[in-house]
Amino acid sequence: MENRCCINYNRKHKQDGKGQAKSVYTRKVFLTMAYNVISKPKQNFSLHTHTIGFDGQNTPAAMVAGAQYMCIEHLGISNHFIVHPNITRAKFYPFALERGYSAIYSSGFDEAIAKFKQHYAELNQKKLQDFANDCDVKIYRGMEVDFFDYPEWQSGFERALNMLQPDYVICASHFVEYDSMLCNVHDFANVDDQARDDMLKLYWEKLGRAAETGLFNFMAHLDLPKKTGVGTEEKWAEYEQMAIDKIAKSKTPIEINTSFYNRNRDEPYPSARILKMAAAANIPVIISDDAHRAEHIGRYFDRADGFARACGINNFLTCDMVLRKTR
Repeated sequence: MENRCCINYNRKHKQDGKGQAKSVYTRKVFLTMAYNVISKPKQNFSLHTHTIGFDGQNTPAAMVAGAQYMCIEHLGISNHFIVHPNITRAKFYPFALERGYSAIYSSGFDEAIAKFKQHYAELNQKKLQDFANDCDVKIYRGMEVDFFDYPEWQSGFERALNMLQPDYVICASHFVEYDSMLCNVHDFANVDDQARDDMLKLYWEKLGRAAETGLFNFMAHLDLPKKTGVGTEEKWAEYEQMAIDKIAKSKTPIEINTSFYNRNRDEPYPSARILKMAAAANIPVIISDDAHRAEHIGRYFDRADGFARACGINNFLTCDMVLRKTR
């Protein structure tokens, strides 16, 4: 059952320096929320979210309102930072254009940096910051970054970090380079068995190399290819373990991503098999919602917490511990 609610933020009586009341900011944000999600979750932060202008559906202000509604005290906005010189020739790119997601892709780092400079300036606006403060929500500037192996990628990305100074960086892998083509995980389901196996091997090997760079605060949705129904067989445990070993050695945390529950599945990203490997290696964990809508912030956090503990996970990070790496 859902409730159409109005979060009405009205600061009309803040005093100025002379003790006079003045109108500062009035905002209404309408959100659709489930009745059973208002209890305070065990984790009070959400660092993997997306906003309008990239591939999210709501403004940063609406995301703040959603965080307040869900008793989330720390909100990170982490839009996609995907840079590859051949990105516009990827098989998936026309679909992204149809969905209006072209802004999340850039052919060069100068283009991506310019987008994020504007984006971060919007997050720093006083109106938004005042709104967040009065909602008791702290906003952080993040990015979800696709790691690539092409020679100029790491130096270009390190330049972007120096210029943009994000509060944290999430590692993702939505693409592999196969047969001289840039292939999205959605492409894995549309090739023959041999090509699919080759792509999945490349995917897991790439995740391990990404962790080894030490550039990231945490790793996102490790078994992302399962969203297309591939890569779940037992034979992939060997490759999952190799990636987990490198992640553990790099001391990079992983996320438990609740967005897979949105697909009416009984597990998050990653699977129980992978989480048990992570537990054995004592890899630190956070819970993420990967919210592209305000009403998804904090969704299924307690369910994921229970799932993780059933897999043996007990090394949960606080928000401050996640951010410490970039401070």
